[in-house]
Amino acid sequence: MMQQGATAVVARPEPATTAARGATTPRAARRPPRLGWRQRLEVLVFVAPALTLMGVFILWPVVSAVRMSFYRWKGFGPMDDFVGWQNYSQVLSDDVFTGAVAHNFVIVGLSILVQLPIGLGLAFLLNRRIRARGLLRTIIFVPYVVAEVIAGVIWFQLLQPGYGVVDTLVGAVGLTPPEQGFLGTPDITLYTVFGVLTWKYLGLAVLLFLAGLQGIPDELYEASQLDGASWWRTQRYVALPLLGPTIRTWAFLSMIGSIQLFDLVWVLTGGGPANATTTMATYLINQGTARGNYGIAGAASVVLFLVALVMAVLYQVFVLRRDTQEQR
Repeated sequence: MMQQGATAVVARPEPATTAARGATTPRAARRPPRLGWRQRLEVLVFVAPALTLMGVFILWPVVSAVRMSFYRWKGFGPMDDFVGWQNYSQVLSDDVFTGAVAHNFVIVGLSILVQLPIGLGLAFLLNRRIRARGLLRTIIFVPYVVAEVIAGVIWFQLLQPGYGVVDTLVGAVGLTPPEQGFLGTPDITLYTVFGVLTWKYLGLAVLLFLAGLQGIPDELYEASQLDGASWWRTQRYVALPLLGPTIRTWAFLSMIGSIQLFDLVWVLTGGGPANATTTMATYLINQGTARGNYGIAGAASVVLFLVALVMAVLYQVFVLRRDTQEQR
């Protein structure tokens, strides 16, 4: 009995010791260990190549464009003709540039209004167990992995007036195609380009939405079915709300991509006809490479950067903030 009592006496302090350790663990976790000079040197060695590439290919071009925007420069000789804010004034007062800004925002709006419902519908459909589901997913996603230039050349040939496949199909169903073609008629050219953009980038939206749908627990679908909800009501009241963060992320990517739109427009129309499809990116490229107005091109590039930056910050503050707060 004495041994049992002694054992009991010795055993009692252990929970207190354990509790004390548990109490000190969070405090110790709040104090990250300080890195020694060797660890700091290792971090610097591993990070230096990435920082060097970022500085050479991102920071330096941005600084050069900002500096160039304050000079009148044709690309040859020293950059010594300082004009101050004159290039910015000329860019912002140019009707072609203001029209280009409007075209970019039209593409942004159409992307949200058209690609979002189509992408969601296809994602909901392909998330079900249907025949040839893998083949359909591949067909929808393949255009996204095709290079923009290749896609532009393909559609440029398909949309040729008279002998193009699109004109032939339109005539076959009893309709009259535009005389100048879909890429030569100013009133419809921008919407034709948007149709090609939808064909090209719809696969990304479907892929992201499918990934979001597959991350929803099956228990929620089963509970909805037990409550007697139909498939449509399940998607509407269960899947769609939980897909909110994925939709907002896709909308952000689509918005920034539409603001920076260049490749497909340049290959399909070059910004024409009559500047009907000019974007901010095609405007600055045309001013720089075609006309040699590198100062104006630099000012346009700075404006493009500021527009994209402001939109990204506003979207982060007013739209994506709720997602980051929920993660915390």
